[in-house]
Amino acid sequence: MTRILGRRDFLAGSAALVGAAVGAGFTCVEFASAAPIEVPMVDKLSIRVLVDSTHNLFLRPTTVNGVSVQPTPLQTGFPNVIHTQWGLSLWLESQRGNEPRTLMLDYGYSPDVLITNMDIMGVDVKKIDALIVSHGHFDHIGGLMGFLDKYRDALPADVKLYAGGEDNFCHRLIGAPGQLTDFGTLDRRALAAQKVATVLCERPTVIAGHAFTTGQIKRFGIEKVFPNTMVEYGIKDGLGCDATQYTHFTAAELQGKVVPDEHTHEHATCFNVKDRGLVVITSCGHVGILNTIRQAQEVSGIKKLHALIGGFHLGPATADYTDQVVTELKTFAPDVMVPMHCSGQTFVDSVQKIMPDKLLLASAAARLNFGA
Repeated sequence: MTRILGRRDFLAGSAALVGAAVGAGFTCVEFASAAPIEVPMVDKLSIRVLVDSTHNLFLRPTTVNGVSVQPTPLQTGFPNVIHTQWGLSLWLESQRGNEPRTLMLDYGYSPDVLITNMDIMGVDVKKIDALIVSHGHFDHIGGLMGFLDKYRDALPADVKLYAGGEDNFCHRLIGAPGQLTDFGTLDRRALAAQKVATVLCERPTVIAGHAFTTGQIKRFGIEKVFPNTMVEYGIKDGLGCDATQYTHFTAAELQGKVVPDEHTHEHATCFNVKDRGLVVITSCGHVGILNTIRQAQEVSGIKKLHALIGGFHLGPATADYTDQVVTELKTFAPDVMVPMHCSGQTFVDSVQKIMPDKLLLASAAARLNFGA
């Protein structure tokens, strides 16, 4: 059973992990117990959208079922402008009593856009307690190393990067069969050079005493992984992923063949907001938003779904499939849904048709507020 970490415990535990990260290039923390984790509760949560595919210059403050969205006051004016790109990066600020935490989830496609938006929005990097990456797609990891190049000295000396598992380091490719091109790789060597310890969270994990991750997400029901990237398992010149230590990889994967990407180690980041319930951030949701919600409920023991946020990867889906997913999503009775990034217009259309009172739209530079 995972215990709730106070800040002193959190930082003390990090120090030991950093030593392992520098020596071995990465470290893996798994929770031996299959019992539900002890999920912390926060009084309030704020999410600032650092990078998204759109920016609504005319965003007006709005509240839907207790969740408010408002434009972030920009720290710099003309000629600076919020940039958009295919990718996602979120700035997570939570409060429990007098105890604040700041986490950064995903890093967009390129460091230039990420850093520009961070500067314009005026976020304070020195407040960061931990870093999280949802999965190994370049539109979520592309800005990470540039971010660390610029801001590493401002982060805690023992800062950790929480990743879903070894699969996050695999080499991705994109394109039609026979015409595949490189889609990037998360480089553990570069992370080690920056003295950033990587925690592989195949099991649910409490982060900084405020958030928790789902661990590896179980798959069942109507959802499917839409074709997107291909993945190559194996390590070449220190770059890539080591599949030999895991039993759930196939023979083809272990032989280093290029296979369809099933996002084995994509995980979601979640908060339990006092008197509201779960806030589930799917980032991309390749393994299915329904599966992700069920996993968050199972590992936390909390049924109430307050909000579903992030990329839902329903952009490639047909309208009838999306309607089916949204119809089942309605049974979870979410207070609000905030689609971003890869969610797609078909998802927005389905929600507007099936449960329009639950839809809240945001964009880059928006700020979402949950709780008191």
